[in-house]
Amino acid sequence: MSESHRQPPRGPMGRGRMSVERAKDFKGSMKKLLRHMGTHRLSLILVAIFAVCSTVFNVVGPKVLSQATTALFNGLVAKVQGTGGIDFALIGRILLILMGLYLISALFAFLQGWLMSGVTQRVCYGLRRDISQKIHRMPMKYFESRTVGEVLSRITNDVDTLGQSLNQSVTTLITATTTLVGVLVMMLTISPLMTALVFLMLPLSAVLVALVVRRSQKYFVAQQKYLGVINGQVEECYAGHSVIRAFNREEETVAEFDATNAVLFRSAWLSQFLSGLMQPVMTFVGNLGYVTVAVVGSMLAVSGAIGVGDIQAFIQYVRQFTQPISQVAQVFNMLQSMAAAAERVFAFLAEKEEDQTADQPVSLEGIAGQVTFDHVSFGYTPEKTVIHDFSAQVEPGKTVAIVGPTGAGKTTMVKLLMRFYDVNGGAIRIDGHDVRDFNRSELRELFGMVLQDTWLFKGTILENIRYGRLDATDEEVIAAAKAAHVHHFIQTLPGGYQMELNEDASNVSQGQKQLLTIARAILADNRILILDEATSSVDTRTEQLIQQAMGNLMKGRTSFVIAHRLSTIKDADLILVMRDGDIVEQGTHQQLLAQNGFYAGLYNAQFEDIGE
Repeated sequence: MSESHRQPPRGPMGRGRMSVERAKDFKGSMKKLLRHMGTHRLSLILVAIFAVCSTVFNVVGPKVLSQATTALFNGLVAKVQGTGGIDFALIGRILLILMGLYLISALFAFLQGWLMSGVTQRVCYGLRRDISQKIHRMPMKYFESRTVGEVLSRITNDVDTLGQSLNQSVTTLITATTTLVGVLVMMLTISPLMTALVFLMLPLSAVLVALVVRRSQKYFVAQQKYLGVINGQVEECYAGHSVIRAFNREEETVAEFDATNAVLFRSAWLSQFLSGLMQPVMTFVGNLGYVTVAVVGSMLAVSGAIGVGDIQAFIQYVRQFTQPISQVAQVFNMLQSMAAAAERVFAFLAEKEEDQTADQPVSLEGIAGQVTFDHVSFGYTPEKTVIHDFSAQVEPGKTVAIVGPTGAGKTTMVKLLMRFYDVNGGAIRIDGHDVRDFNRSELRELFGMVLQDTWLFKGTILENIRYGRLDATDEEVIAAAKAAHVHHFIQTLPGGYQMELNEDASNVSQGQKQLLTIARAILADNRILILDEATSSVDTRTEQLIQQAMGNLMKGRTSFVIAHRLSTIKDADLILVMRDGDIVEQGTHQQLLAQNGFYAGLYNAQFEDIGE
């Protein structure tokens, strides 16, 4: 899954102004995250200590530098007056001390960054591992009620967002808070009067920023809205380009696009212009503060209340004071994103799981493959029953075909057999044992599956077939390929069994994919087989090969075949005809045709279609 990301519009201060998703339960999500991080408590304490130390040494720097500035100024005045000179030795010692402070600050910053990165990646590693393990314990109904992208976003986007926000927010929050407190203390030690004047500037900047934000907010909302609309129009036009041209709707489509584009242009222009005013406004207020500090500081310096170097240090502190305020605002947004991502991750981890083990599990030793459906009833939701009263008995080694119109419940029976879902009433038994008395993983070891949608992974053909039984030798893999009538085809490929399949296995045909999955199932050597529409998307010649391969696969195994092409299941030992969740007919192909009932109608309809 990959999700598209649009470039966010510029917002106040010239930065990307992104909409922040908020958690439904911010406090609860943060508590869960902190409990999850409990094993890293010592590392987090060290991160906090190192971050504070780094910030403190950095904040002290301008105060130390001010002593060098004052010494230089006093030395120049003394030299002009002829009463002395510049004490370069003193200035050198002060600068060495300053360099040492900044080096120590950098060392602490490196240590806290190194530790915090380690904590973040270990947290992300643990969450990804927990999610990956959780997926295998989740009931099938969870995945069938959600999109693939929604599930995958938990292990990709949400964990990445959580990790990035965690890595930045913790240290930024600590350093910003420490910087605010430290700078305020240093400013007060230099001059309480100048500190008070600087604080008087804050309400002025807040009012100006609020005015700009209030005017620009509605245009940002409109820009985001119409950006989504115009992207949707472009996507529709691209996907349905042939339809637009076929119905001569080019002019109407362009006119609709132009109208939306005009609205987007106006809202985007106004939002960018108004947000662009933010920086000049803040710069003006900041420069006004510097002028005030310079004027008042000069008066205090002349009166001997402070040194010249203190003015320089105070101006540096004023610059440092405004930075952590904006950082705290950014951290708040990051914490909101982190809490929202954590909420979704922990909600997924808290989802109800399947029972993986039985209290007294049945052993797989000696299982022959007899399957009994005893008055089975089932519904995906309580208010809608799909299977009403399904009963049948399948002897070991027999082939059973399940046929019927779409929605009759054929695939549902297979899902119940493998315990992807549990029955609501009745029971399904294997060799007399209820399937609920097996451990789930051991129960599924009894089954081999060949589905309509083939699944091959990126790797060699040999590795894809060996996936059926990982400890199989090369000779066993080749024997399975021969039984599946795919060995000759593999030998004609460049590299043979070592040829690499790409990610979607598009370098082999659909029929060849199907034969490879049959070879995989033959190699797995399961007692019970499920073949679900295995020949529905191939040509007649390939279908014959697949039929022969499936014949080899089904020898001596209990087999369930789901098929719409009734010509492919003529030789089945038993055909179960389903309609509306019930078995309406059962018997061999000839017996059902002789009854001239529902099955005969389906078969004759297909035969007539083929004849036409």
